[in-house]
Amino acid sequence: MKDLTFPIVLQIIKDGKTKILSTGISCLKKDWDGLELKKSHPNFQKRNLILHGIKQKALKILDEYQADDMDFSLLDFEYKFKGDKLNSKITVYEHFQDIINRMKLSNRIGNSRAYYDTCNSFFKFHLDKDLTFKNLNVSKIENYEAYLRSRNNQDSGIAFKMRALRAVFNSAIRNNIVKQDFYPFTKYKISKLKGKGIKRALTRAEVKRIIDVDIEERPDLINTKNYFIFCYFARGVNWIDVLRLKKSDIQDGYITYIRSKTKGRFMVKILAPVQEILDYYILQERNTSYVFPILLKDDLTPIQIENRKQKTLKKFNKDLKELARLAKVAKNVTSYVIRHSYASNLKQLGVSTDKISESMGHSNLEVTKSYLRDFETVEIDFENEKLLNFSKNEI
Repeated sequence: MKDLTFPIVLQIIKDGKTKILSTGISCLKKDWDGLELKKSHPNFQKRNLILHGIKQKALKILDEYQADDMDFSLLDFEYKFKGDKLNSKITVYEHFQDIINRMKLSNRIGNSRAYYDTCNSFFKFHLDKDLTFKNLNVSKIENYEAYLRSRNNQDSGIAFKMRALRAVFNSAIRNNIVKQDFYPFTKYKISKLKGKGIKRALTRAEVKRIIDVDIEERPDLINTKNYFIFCYFARGVNWIDVLRLKKSDIQDGYITYIRSKTKGRFMVKILAPVQEILDYYILQERNTSYVFPILLKDDLTPIQIENRKQKTLKKFNKDLKELARLAKVAKNVTSYVIRHSYASNLKQLGVSTDKISESMGHSNLEVTKSYLRDFETVEIDFENEKLLNFSKNEI
């Protein structure tokens, strides 16, 4: 500078790239020791406090990204560091794209696709991509719901998209893009979409019928039947964790793996039906590290794994319907229903809800209760029928 002072800046380095942010403070070269102002500076105490606050703010932002397990760009950091003045210019569409890109960088491909689909859907409804969060109000969200219904979206699908939209708005609040005052989901309740489109769990008798069904003339359903048995007796394991299960995950009578959705560590005792299925596939000695013939190569990228998951899950659900038909089970059987049935049947056997929640790796009891809602309704109906049983003294 002309007055021989030098600016003190905040430098952030990530992935070999650098972002320089001004602190608004400068000093003579002789007054700087590399970390803070020396006592020779006439206002060193006050200025050092300001610099310390700036450093702590930067560290806090980095800690928040790490806590959320989210990757970020230097531009993301700058938006968050500078606050409202810069962030308020970010549109809903732009923030959607930021989140999608961060998820891709973090290899959270399934989540990124869900947000991508919601973003595409919303901006087919609202064609102006310059929409700000301040203008994403209750009225607009209700109109979006009506738009989805006009295209035959069911409550479950609408709720899925609304949750993604709400998550993006919450992220915008955390990143100082919009103030809490503009939050529309206090008045627009996604919970009103719950409880419709009920998925009926299989009874233990129906599960047994599927296990015992003769498919000798339908060899194309061998894998489907095996996967059904495996998923049910391995605690209702998710499809993504089935296809990613490796031979090295099987040790000392247990399956040990990290659940893809919650990142929780699982140890599942191998029951006899599960062991039989594991033996069947491991003895095939395929040239991959995976147990099941779903992922056919070891070096697939996260995007390739996600694409394979979508394709094979669609076929699995289609074949489950045919398997159920052969077993004379008149319910819409899907991978979700298998998981749902595992929870309901444990409940019927007297296992507590918190134990079921722990066994399934749910983040909280409310998730488990949603799985058990159908079971509880049946139990209430059963109790209600007791009203018909009058005693002799009452007649």
